[in-house]
This record gives sequence, structure tokens and C-alpha cells, in this order.
Amino acid sequence: MEFLSNPVVLSRMQFALTAIFHMLWPVLTTGMAIYLVIIEGLWLKTQNSNYYYHARFWSKLYVLNFGIGVATGIPMEFQFGTNWAPFSQAVGDFFGSILGFEAAMAFMLEAGFLGIMLFGWERVNPVMHYLATIMVAFGANLSTFWILTANSWMQTPAGGNFVEGNFIVKDYFQAIFNPFMLNSVLHMFFATLETSLFVIGGISAWYIINKRNTEFFAQSFKIILAITIAVAPLQLYIGHASGEQVYHYQPTKLAAMEAQWETIPAGQSASWSLLAIPNEKAEKNTWEISIPHLLGYILEYKPILSEPVQGLKEWQPENRPHLLGLIYYAFRIMIAIGVFFAGLMALTVWQWLRGKLSDENIWQQRWLMRAWILAAPFGYIAVESGWIVRCVGRQPWTVYGQIRTVDAASNLPPEQILSSFVGFASVYTLLFFSALYFGSRIIRQGPNLELPIPRVNLAPTPAEHKPNQRPVEAQQ
Repeated sequence: MEFLSNPVVLSRMQFALTAIFHMLWPVLTTGMAIYLVIIEGLWLKTQNSNYYYHARFWSKLYVLNFGIGVATGIPMEFQFGTNWAPFSQAVGDFFGSILGFEAAMAFMLEAGFLGIMLFGWERVNPVMHYLATIMVAFGANLSTFWILTANSWMQTPAGGNFVEGNFIVKDYFQAIFNPFMLNSVLHMFFATLETSLFVIGGISAWYIINKRNTEFFAQSFKIILAITIAVAPLQLYIGHASGEQVYHYQPTKLAAMEAQWETIPAGQSASWSLLAIPNEKAEKNTWEISIPHLLGYILEYKPILSEPVQGLKEWQPENRPHLLGLIYYAFRIMIAIGVFFAGLMALTVWQWLRGKLSDENIWQQRWLMRAWILAAPFGYIAVESGWIVRCVGRQPWTVYGQIRTVDAASNLPPEQILSSFVGFASVYTLLFFSALYFGSRIIRQGPNLELPIPRVNLAPTPAEHKPNQRPVEAQQ
């Protein structure tokens, strides 16, 4: 229990708690906002009232996640001034301004138009309402851009120099567009979108399998499936590209991800470790299953390496990541979920092409619907696993190669950090179960198909009359 008296360890634990919990909520809002833009655009284009009801229903889950995301995001950022004051002082000229951009440009934009998106359906012109939805989605994803820019700079600092321990910015754009930035932003963008698609798909599958508004939710299921056809393979490719960057810029992290103790010289083949039990004390893997030549194909698309893969023994223990089992398996969990998503998508598309997903018989695909329900939370697990690899694998550095974590933490009394940690854990537990309660209540209630539909001042097209709704004319 020595960690209870170590302020650095306690501060890391607290930040891990707040970051992991906070990440659960913007993951859905950033991805679902794009879905809301698509679904509302379809309503304006086709004037099919089902699309309107979809937008109203899914926006309830959006605002629930938005509220908790705001409540948990602000305390997380405040920790840079409380628990990580030396870090903030050293890099504040750049890192602080990036967080300021996120709040002023992204969060304020999203929050400013959110009220119109939620409550303006019958108060503003439908086109103006659609603009508000687009601005909410843009703000949510702009937030992702700035946060990933800040974190990417911590991984590959650029655009200036450290002078007497403080980062002096020389080229702001070079700092923003650091080597990790583009792939990191894209990887997170598709991660949030893919997670949201499988959550929407899982909820739709639950309605379908329970024969509740089957035609209505078969529609949302097919929409997200069509989007997933592009998203799932792209996410795998971008994730692979991000791994290649780790190979070139962060060799210690790659060695930890692969539990690679010995250096593999250039000109040799490299096996990929499928499963292993890393033993940090013995500096070896107690047990391991590996696939010959695969690591070479993963890193360089060929069996023989042209560059060496450095092993953990190349660095002293204090200069390499610890918690290897966590990093190693978090990485593999993320990969497994990404492959599972792509496989489930392909299988579902195959069933769709065979005519098994028609409104009349989609409910009969019970095994497939159960698979989608099972997959709904997996995206969250993959995102959290990715952040564990990204941040724990960066250790012992807060800014890679420049500021050690032990030097970045505030020198606070351990009992104060422990009390705030317990406070955060208690409040977040309450928030989590409250979110589950209200989210499940929204899902149990289902969509309100009796809502009046605003008049769209566009050229009318014949409305589809579904058995679970009234004609548009009757509702107006």
C-alpha cells in the first residue's frame, strides 16, 4: 500500500479515473451528432416523417450524454492546475492555449446551438434547425480535433524548444500539426463514429428482436449499416497507420505493446506475439504464443525487417513503460474489437444482400440481432483500451522525451489527493448509474410517433405511410 503515500501515483490514479469516465460520454455525442445530421437531412430531402421521429428519438440519448460529458470534462481539465501544476507551467504557452481553443471554439459552439437543436423544432424554420444540428456536430468534432492535437503534441512534441524546462513556441502551426496529429485525430474521429453506429445498431436490434416498432428501427439499423460499410475498414487501416507511427517515433511504447524484451535486428524476420504473460522482474515473457513473420508484415508489409525493432532491455527500467500486462492486453483488446466490428458488418451486409433484412423478416434474424446487442458496448471498451495504450505506454514521460511524469506532478499532501479521488469515484458512480437509469427509461419508452411534424417549405414528395404512424397531412 505504499502508493497511498505517493502523490505522483495518486495523481495519476485520479487523472486516470476522471479521464476514463469522462471519455464514455463524448465518444457517443461526437459520433451520434453526425448521425443526427444525416437523419435530419434525409427528413428535409424526402419529407418522410419517419426520419423526423428518428431525429427526435435519438437526440434524447444525445443530450443525456452531452450533459454528463460536460459535468465530467471540466473537473478533468482543472487537474492540470491542481495536480499537474509544474507541467502546466512548463508547457502552458502552447498546451494551455490549445485547451482554450477547445473551450472557446468547440464547446461554446456546440453548447450555443444545442438549445436550438433540442427545443427549436416548432420554433424555428426547419432549415435553420438543420443548421443548428450541423453546428452542434461540427462543434463536437472540433473538440475532438483540439483535444487530440494537445495529446498528440505530448506524444511527439514539435514547433519549439524547451529552454530551462519551459517550452518556447517558435512555429505554432508546426506544433499543432505535429507528426502524430493527423492519424490521431482521424483514428479518434472514426472511433467515436464507429462506437456510435454500433450503439445505435444495438439499440435498434433490441427493438427489432422484441418486435417493437420493427419497421421503424429496421430503418435506423439499415442506415447505420450502410455507413459502417465504409467506417469499419477505414478504422482498421488508420489504426494500422497509427501503429506504424509508434514504430518510428516511440520505440519504447512499441516494445511495451508487443512485450518485446530483446531487440530484433534489421535483416531478420519478426514474430508477432498473440498472447503472452510479461514478467517485468525477470525481463522476459513467462509464457507466449507467437505467429512467425507476422510482426514484419504488420510493420513493413514484408517478412524481413529493414529497421530494427528495439527491445525493452535497450533502456534502463526507469526509462521504459511499466504495467506491461495492461499495455499489452489493452492493445490486443482494441485490435480484436476492431476486427470483430468489421466481421459483424460484413456478415450483416451478406444477410442484407440475401434479402434477410427486409421489414417483414428482419426480426427472424435473432442470432444476428443478438450479436449487434452484444457489440453495443464494445466500442467504449476499444476506445478506453486505445487511450490506455496511448498514455500508459508513453510513460515515464508526460511529454515524450522531455518532461518526466515524476517532475510534472504537483507536490500535494497524499491525503488530500486520496480524499479528492474518493470524492470523484463516489460522484462518478452516482452519475454512471443515473445515466443507465435515464438511458434505459428513454429506450423503454421508445419513440413518440404522435409528435406534430413541422411544415417543411420544400417541394413536397409523397409521404410513406407506415403502419406505426399517421399520415403527414393528418398530423399537420
